[in-house]
Amino acid sequence: MAKKVAVIGAGASGLPAIKCCVDEGLQPVCFERTDHIGGLWYYTEEPTDGQSCVMKSTVINTSKEMMCYSDYPIPKEYPNFMHNKHVLQYFNLYAEKFDLKKYIRFKTEVVNVKKSEDFKTSGKWSVTTRDVTTGRTEDHVFDAVMLCTGHHADKNVPDFPGLQDFQGKVIHTHDYRKPQGYEDKQVVIIGIGNSGVDSAVELSRVASQVFLSTRRGAWIFNRVGDKGQPGDMLFSNRATRVILKLLSFFQSTDEMFAKKLNERFDHAKYSLQPNFPPFSSHPTINDDLPNRIICGSIKIKPNVKKFTKTGVEFEDGAFEDDIDAVILATGYRFGFPFLDKSVIDVINNKIELYKSMFPPDLENKTLACIGFIQPLGAIMPISEQQCRLFARVVKGDVTLPSKEEMWTEVRMKLDALHKKYVESPRHTIQVDYLNYMDELSKLNGNFPYLGKLLLKDPKLAASVFFGPVTPYQYRVMGPGKWQGAREAIFTQMERVDYPFATRPLGFKIEKDQKKSIWKYCFYFLILALLVQFIFR
Repeated sequence: MAKKVAVIGAGASGLPAIKCCVDEGLQPVCFERTDHIGGLWYYTEEPTDGQSCVMKSTVINTSKEMMCYSDYPIPKEYPNFMHNKHVLQYFNLYAEKFDLKKYIRFKTEVVNVKKSEDFKTSGKWSVTTRDVTTGRTEDHVFDAVMLCTGHHADKNVPDFPGLQDFQGKVIHTHDYRKPQGYEDKQVVIIGIGNSGVDSAVELSRVASQVFLSTRRGAWIFNRVGDKGQPGDMLFSNRATRVILKLLSFFQSTDEMFAKKLNERFDHAKYSLQPNFPPFSSHPTINDDLPNRIICGSIKIKPNVKKFTKTGVEFEDGAFEDDIDAVILATGYRFGFPFLDKSVIDVINNKIELYKSMFPPDLENKTLACIGFIQPLGAIMPISEQQCRLFARVVKGDVTLPSKEEMWTEVRMKLDALHKKYVESPRHTIQVDYLNYMDELSKLNGNFPYLGKLLLKDPKLAASVFFGPVTPYQYRVMGPGKWQGAREAIFTQMERVDYPFATRPLGFKIEKDQKKSIWKYCFYFLILALLVQFIFR
């Protein structure tokens, strides 16, 4: 009899959780407290506490080829960086393609998850749900549980001196939707993460003045990379990583990236440069911020010292009066209020999990956190890879290390995280897309080994090494191999280029003739062997 798996949440992580369970012959039941799929990507006009939602204008920061699920490319007609409506449309297409909605119980909230009485021998879980409409509760028993509830739900609201006495409007970015109502206002936005900068840029077009307050500053990355290509596709590249590693013997990677970012605009001159390297903080991605600063509609300010009834004093002593609104872009607190704290206890956004998924102390590895990561890259394919791994663990096809080995790795990873990143609640669950995907796929058995590919399919091997590490690479071999992966890799740049071709030029453009990929094979062989030597 197929094992039953409870999937909690039908967002970007819950959907692939359902599919991966079905793929592995498991029986998923997904509980979603709203009446729709999509999680935070389902736009609503009115905010709901505990339910995250994008702004009306939000555009995703990862390009479509890097963020798609590994066996379902995003349509070529979609823009490379999609508005939230396109992201939601893609989720619905994915759900329809694989008939996922029939496994979802909408308007059903999970109120309690705890170990069953015989957990030590069975690994089963007792789950209590509540019908949001009727209030009726129901008890269930599941063989496994996948937590897919996300980490952008509960607002982090700092207590600034005098904020309670401030007479203007105060909201969190969780509740901000669109710029209407802020016309000709003076607005202070606290926080320079992606939500803070996105709202600042948007409001700067209608407000009389926007002040963007930051404790440390930030390095600003672009969606649009060299020659107009999606920036994340240029960076997520195995060959590039090898070259950077070799170059680091002569110049630090931090210096190289700082120089590259400052070539677009001088971060120090724009009062943005922090006292740490570019990758010691989660990237802030916005192509418009320097334009809004140079025209004066956004002014960068230091941290807030205190509020008065009508104004704000900053830590450098500067004071701005007649402030109409304050927007707190101060992040989120995450946790699992329905889960017994003996299983997972999140303190100050700190969580100790093997591979960012498994509580090491659990006797049976039948519960996993899916998508509780802050990746340098797209979260959707990472969540999917986590689901693929967990489904095979539940089936018994993958055996995890001992508890002691898990704790050793967890502590090592947390120590590395502490050394790399600035101390902050937003840097407790950071992972690097490429490195983390490789880790999970090796454990699951679907890592695209270059040596094997080179012997069987040199052209594909070259694309895997020299091209962007799109999710399709993790479907070319091993469990869950997809026959369409090879074609998806070879046609990915066609899908990138397609939405640009909106006007016939009427004449031909002379382009550099592309060198045949076969000319690289000999050099690739040397590099592939070098890669395996360095990273084995």
